[in-house]
Amino acid sequence: MESAKPDSKRLLSLDFFRGITIAAMILVNNPGNWAYVYPPLLHAKWHGWTPTDLIFPFFLFIVGVSITLAFSSRKENQLPAKDLYGKIIRRTLILFALGLFLSGFPFFDISTLRIPGVLQRIAVCYFVAAIVFLHTSARAQALWAVVFLLIYWAFMQWFPVPGVGAGSYERGSNFSAWVDNLFLHGHMWSQTKTWDPEGIFSTLPAISTTLFGVLTGHLLRQEFPAMKKVWLMFSYGSIAIAVGALWHYWLPINKSLWTSSYAVLMSGMALVVLGISYYLIDIKGWRRGTKPFCVYGMNAITVFVLSGIVGRLLYLVKWPSGEGIITLKEWLVNNLFLSWLSPLNASLAYAMCFVILSYLAMYYLYIKHIFIKV
Repeated sequence: MESAKPDSKRLLSLDFFRGITIAAMILVNNPGNWAYVYPPLLHAKWHGWTPTDLIFPFFLFIVGVSITLAFSSRKENQLPAKDLYGKIIRRTLILFALGLFLSGFPFFDISTLRIPGVLQRIAVCYFVAAIVFLHTSARAQALWAVVFLLIYWAFMQWFPVPGVGAGSYERGSNFSAWVDNLFLHGHMWSQTKTWDPEGIFSTLPAISTTLFGVLTGHLLRQEFPAMKKVWLMFSYGSIAIAVGALWHYWLPINKSLWTSSYAVLMSGMALVVLGISYYLIDIKGWRRGTKPFCVYGMNAITVFVLSGIVGRLLYLVKWPSGEGIITLKEWLVNNLFLSWLSPLNASLAYAMCFVILSYLAMYYLYIKHIFIKV
């Protein structure tokens, strides 16, 4: 990691989009009580989607946009490949290592350590998308994105899974879960044990999500008028939303499986949201209320890792109470929020305070001009 001043030429809309995405991720990951959460702040139970299911694909999409904006000039100037590969491999390894750290923290039981995870998937998607970007044209990148989606669909639909058969999309009984069990047995998400929502095979369409971001980065770098870029983002985004929604009738939209229909639908929505942000912030110069999210966006991975560590520590600090053992998190919820709010609103208020305190930590880094790059 390194500290640096932000690039004055960077798109503020992209920082805003990244920031609001990571703030939403922290919000949904840290309710006061998982038994009391408003439905839109939970993932869909299986098929379908909720607003929470937008968050992770939005972040991967942003990773793709950033790849194009960061590496295009270096690629065009034909910098030595070893220098670019060094940066890509370094970032990939750091992201994956941070993911493993969060998976194991604080006990680090290697025998049951979860190997997949959010940061691990970001690392793999970043690596593959960056390599594809360096060695292919925009047209080829689009082709790779489509090929990954179709390969995923073909195996999920037609590969005869032992004991299950072909074409199953049921929880734990499908080709993706079979692959996870084959290679990750004992090292998957503790709540599922037999499959992982960030598993091996479902990472394939997640790479396509990242590549759609790469293609959007190409669009943003074009010389034509800014309003044309907005119109194209809206147009392509609307088409992708329609294709993803229609594809659902043959391939269910499912975040846990990261189905191809889900990848296309979410990429379309990300295009539209980025288009709105780009129009309002970079074209119209609208700044009111955007700074907190830009602050978040400039240290996105840092705040995600920090929030994960703090969230776990709040469960670890505990002491005896009249009704048994109480954790620091329970004590905070009970004494600061449940005393005057309903359980649902107390849980939400705790999550919002968590987001605000995380922002204050990032604001301190911001005023010190510390931007930790991974």
